Order: sequence, then structure tokens, then C-alpha cells
Amino acid sequence: MPDLSVIIVSYNTCQLLDDCLASLQEAEAPPGGLELIVVDNASADESVAMVRTRYPGVMLLTNEQNVGFATANNQGARASNGRYLLFLNSDTRVNPNALVQPLQYLQENPHVGALTVRLIYPNGQRDPDNHRGFPTPWNAFCHFSGLGRLFPRTPRFNGYFQSYADFSQTHAVDVIAGSYLMMPADLFWRIGGWDETYFFYGEDIDLCYRIRQTGAAIIYYPHVEVLHYKGASSGLRKESVDIAHPPRETRIRVARESVRAMKLFYRKFYSQQYPRWITGLVLIGIELRGRLRILRHQLKP
Repeated sequence: MPDLSVIIVSYNTCQLLDDCLASLQEAEAPPGGLELIVVDNASADESVAMVRTRYPGVMLLTNEQNVGFATANNQGARASNGRYLLFLNSDTRVNPNALVQPLQYLQENPHVGALTVRLIYPNGQRDPDNHRGFPTPWNAFCHFSGLGRLFPRTPRFNGYFQSYADFSQTHAVDVIAGSYLMMPADLFWRIGGWDETYFFYGEDIDLCYRIRQTGAAIIYYPHVEVLHYKGASSGLRKESVDIAHPPRETRIRVARESVRAMKLFYRKFYSQQYPRWITGLVLIGIELRGRLRILRHQLKP
């Protein structure tokens, strides 16, 4: 049984996946062994052939259709043998210490249920989606109203991105992204794995919420950096498309799915915690924001 199983969901990111796997093979492997698993979601590019040819030691699972991020990750987890699981996006490149160091922290801190590292964009900026609070009605209001941007150093108003934290130090956080999420396999199965009701977006918040419900901590570990080409693994780009300017149809699809994910999460975890009128306002707000976002994408070339 290996110490760590790395699970990568791939969808039309052949070159990025190649770079990701190459970086994993160059990284220091855990003393107890490393297992690499790729789950391909019916890519139309050469991803499957590339993995089979260039990485014969990688376990490759192929789907005949795109089953979504959560379902594909569960498929990879079911095929895994590791004591710990690392869910990693195909649009990442890891540094040599990106496996052993975080894994050692998890092994030495059994109260920790999940861990992430410092994800950075190619321009060197930190990925803010990898360090968040839960989207409670208040946090969501402050975020979408702009109060969080006006008072970035104030916990009361910036509970969504929590940019007041000391990002040079290891610390607890509520939500980390599925782009790099390492956790014990036994806890993953104890909480039921990824919720397959989500297609993409929102499933990492859901998973983190259930981890926190067990009393386990979620840790932001900034002493390791991983490069993240934002959006590529969710289908926002193929190698020939500028990631910052995806096609209109893709932008609309992503907007609709993100709205659906927000509604799913709120109804699942918050609808019983708050009065009906608050729930109603939140759901209306999600719907209106989603429609405005879709309209902007429809009007923009």
C-alpha cells in the first residue's frame, strides 16, 4: 500500500497534463511509495494516447463521456491504494517538495483532515480561491456587495477570501480548492467522498464543509508552491485557446453551472440554519447574479 495516491481528472488538457505528470515524476516521492492515477473525462484531444505512450506506469481510467469533476475524482479514489489521497488539477505543475513535505505534515498532525499548499498563477500571484471561508449569507453578502474589497484586512467584512491572514505561516482555513487537496483516505471515505450532485464548481466547498463537520482541521500550508494555470482543467481552455478569453459558449456554461452549484450548497447546508426569508433572499440573489453574469457573457464577443 503506497503512502500517497495522486488523482488527476483530465479533460482536453493534453499538454498541460503532460507537464503535470512530468513534474510529478521529477518530484521527490514519499518513502512509502507513490501512485499516479489519471481519470480522463472523454477528452477529444490526444490526452489518452499521450498518457499511454509517455507514462506507462500511470494508472489510466477513461470515461466515454464527461461525467464531471466530482464523479471522476471518486472513480480515481476507488481505484487508489494510498493511505493518503491528493486530488490535483491537470493544469498544475508541482515543485520537487510538493508531495513529501505536505504529506509529512499530515502524518504528523492526525487532527488535520485536509491540506493545501500555496497555489500561484504564472504571473506569480496567489490563487485566492484556494483560501476561503464558507459562503454564509453574511460572507456572501460582503463579498458580492464589495465590502470585502473595501475592507480586505477586516475579518468581519472579508470572511469570504480571508485576505487578512498571514500567508507566510501555516494556519487553519475553512475552504481550500480541489486544485490541490491532500487528505487521509480513511476520512475521505468516512464522509462519503465527493458529492456527485455537483458537475464542476462547488464540490470542493461541499467536501470541506463535511470535513469540518467531523471536527477535523483544514490547513493552508504555504511553505510549498504549486503553479496553477487557472481554469484549464474545468474545460475553460484547450492548449490553443487563451485561458483568459474562453469562448462565449464556455463562459455561459460555466456561469450556469456555478449558479447551480451555489444553490445546491446553500440548500444542502444552510437552508435549515436560517429563517425562510433569508433563504429566499439568498436564492433570489444567486439567481439574479447568475442571470446578469450570463447576460454579460451573451453580450460580450
